[in-house]
Amino acid sequence: MRLDKTYKRAALASAMALAIAGTPAAYAGLLGGLLGGDGESTGDGQPSDVTGDVGFFSEPFSEPTIQVDGEQMATGERCIEGADGSLQCKPTAGTIAVLGGDRFLYLNALEGTENAELAVIAQFGEISVNDQSRVMTLDENDQPTWVKPTPIDGGANPDGNDSTTLTGGLLDTSNNTAKNDGALFCADVVFLPDGRMMAVGGTDYYSEPGIDGLPVGVVELEGLKSSRIFDPATNTWSQSGDMEFGRWYPSLVSLANSDVFVASGVTKLLKPVYPEDPIQSGRNVAQTETYDTENGTWSNNGTAAQRSLPLFPRMHLLPNGHVFYNAGGQAFNPFGQAYDQALWNIVGTYNPESKQWTDLGYAGLPLRLNDIGLGALSTTLNPTNTDPDQVERLLGDLVGATLDDPTAAINQLLETPVDDQSLERAIGSGMRGSTFSIQLPLRPDANGGYHESEFLTAGGVPTYGAAGSPGGYFPISSSRIDTVTTNGADMAYESRLTGSLNQPRWYGSGVMMPDNSVMVFSGGTRDGVVATGLEGAIIQSERFDIETETWKPMASANRERTYHNTAVLMPDGRVMIGGHSPINTAYASFINLDELGFADYAGRDPSFEIYTPPYATRDDRPVIEKAPVALMTNGGVFDIKTDRPNVDQVMLIRRKATTHLVDGDQRAVELPIVDRNSAKVRVKMTANRAVLPEGQYMMFISYEADDGMRVPSESTPVRVLADPSGSDSALTQQLEPAPAGAEDSDGGLIDGLLNADVGTLLQPIFDIGSGATSAVPTLGQLEDGTPQLINELGVAFEGGISVLGDTITSLPEAGEGLIVDFTDQSTEG
Repeated sequence: MRLDKTYKRAALASAMALAIAGTPAAYAGLLGGLLGGDGESTGDGQPSDVTGDVGFFSEPFSEPTIQVDGEQMATGERCIEGADGSLQCKPTAGTIAVLGGDRFLYLNALEGTENAELAVIAQFGEISVNDQSRVMTLDENDQPTWVKPTPIDGGANPDGNDSTTLTGGLLDTSNNTAKNDGALFCADVVFLPDGRMMAVGGTDYYSEPGIDGLPVGVVELEGLKSSRIFDPATNTWSQSGDMEFGRWYPSLVSLANSDVFVASGVTKLLKPVYPEDPIQSGRNVAQTETYDTENGTWSNNGTAAQRSLPLFPRMHLLPNGHVFYNAGGQAFNPFGQAYDQALWNIVGTYNPESKQWTDLGYAGLPLRLNDIGLGALSTTLNPTNTDPDQVERLLGDLVGATLDDPTAAINQLLETPVDDQSLERAIGSGMRGSTFSIQLPLRPDANGGYHESEFLTAGGVPTYGAAGSPGGYFPISSSRIDTVTTNGADMAYESRLTGSLNQPRWYGSGVMMPDNSVMVFSGGTRDGVVATGLEGAIIQSERFDIETETWKPMASANRERTYHNTAVLMPDGRVMIGGHSPINTAYASFINLDELGFADYAGRDPSFEIYTPPYATRDDRPVIEKAPVALMTNGGVFDIKTDRPNVDQVMLIRRKATTHLVDGDQRAVELPIVDRNSAKVRVKMTANRAVLPEGQYMMFISYEADDGMRVPSESTPVRVLADPSGSDSALTQQLEPAPAGAEDSDGGLIDGLLNADVGTLLQPIFDIGSGATSAVPTLGQLEDGTPQLINELGVAFEGGISVLGDTITSLPEAGEGLIVDFTDQSTEG
């Protein structure tokens, strides 16, 4: 049965009314021009002109069946109507994670919105259901197959959630909606060190006020305390420890010790009133928690670890082990979500050891708060922080800094440049909503240490300077790089503008590419949450060149994807594009105004496309012929055998897991090449676990071709392991920074290796059997079940074998007995 009801066209009068509501779009083009859009587009979503090879998108593909009334039905439609009149639909990739071996886990978003007939705000508490998950696998010809995990919805709260209602159950529907008490929607996701994925938080829907059985009331989206773990070896979900606070829209970051840090989220979205804790009402969750990966429990980090943050705050791990907040996030409505949201404009770092925050500066501006004694400003102003020492600490630091340099604050303000970019700098500063934050490649200095971390953000909706609100309607084209320089506890923050996007873009998905570029995909011309259904879709991708710091228009996709779109780097260097789960038009039902030039609002889009960048079609891509299956963060060296002598870059890129543009663990790390012999390169591993936290990575090699293009290989899977012999040493062993002006030198790195007191510096990777090809499967193959065998290297060190043994024996039955054979081979060599 063709689903006509999700493709409703507005009556002429309604369409004209909505079109009139969207007429401010003309001003988006003016704003885009004002902020330096580099292309010919006026910000209306139409593609800019392109030159040269811009890559291409595959034809869209989607799951071929829908289960309706217990029967699996083949259909090319998005939804099919069941016997009871409700619509059963294919899930869309509102969240997606790269499992390896061309397998992808994705989670649905806004399940059930297509059944709203009147208004989703009034009905969603009754009609919503828990979101579905899927595992999609591509074969060597990109032919997809799908598997439904068990349980399909993640399995949280099967007996209903203990909802925090205002009426105590007297006038709400919280106790009759077990079908939607454990939704995966708006949980954040993170990979655990062993390759499993954890989803934290999520949604409990109900109406408050509301009456059982009636589709009227006011919906509430309550954050869950749940943690769910997906095992890719068995395609199953299991429950882990609950958080202390329910969180809808939280953010996760893996720490250097492999534990997981969570911040923000909101416990009740539309009516955040908490009678038991009134001071917490009207704001997001300020308390932070840490997940112990060994025992599966969460712990509150204490009062000094509290911070007011936007929903889905953009956070990243720095080389000194701190968690950096990059002044980006989500605002549900155009006026923000918290009374203390002005604090969201301040970038800062969280120290997991001291469990305290340090403010670094005002995002995008040269005012550096830590330099003028205001390093604890946000924490002190947090109204729920009852730490009596906090004010004293702030005043002490401020007075000390003032006495040392009384004009510091004034000088900081005077550093603000006044030039033709001043307006862009002002509007683009502060908290940005619905923007990506990409950590650019971490690169070693001449001493082999990692000290400078750069973060690219572009587009999104600005704070508009002094307004303080993170909300906005029109996105901007402005693009900036924030830099945090670390040397242990010493940190400095800087920010600079780059070339602008070719047009303003709301909700673009950013992807770090192995050729030292960043790609952005999808998004809209206006904020599709402020006025749903009135944004234009942006189908053209753009490429950011890290060297020139400019954006170039690239290929255009086939489908329009605005809200809840996703994009992830595939192991072969291409990009998987998916998602598009918009909120119902005008918060009512799905009225599709695409004929008037607005985005496709015919419901959720379950399709995927694959973007092939120009380098992926070349016949001169380098090939990794031998590479390690596992690396330890021990500072040792290892060899990679390639098919060409001019490879000059080795990069590890962590597998991506993203939702709402967020992947706090996204990182690309360049490892220094310390020696080469024809097509073999010797590479140095870092000993700093904050540079490469434990987990699953993709190893790429690359070289610069004669035409100037950086050409990367396809990747090979590598698991990064913690060095067991270094368990008593500091997790973040930052080397001394190289002297100013020092240049990278192979000789200096080699001399350093040869003359160093190696201690536990291991030579962890050697050929098995004097260069013989090993038939031992990689760790990645053990976890994702791929049948292929590749040439690989073994770990010929007793401590390394011990860790590898622990890893393999912790895997499913596929690894049983393997550790004995592997140990025997390595010790015989």
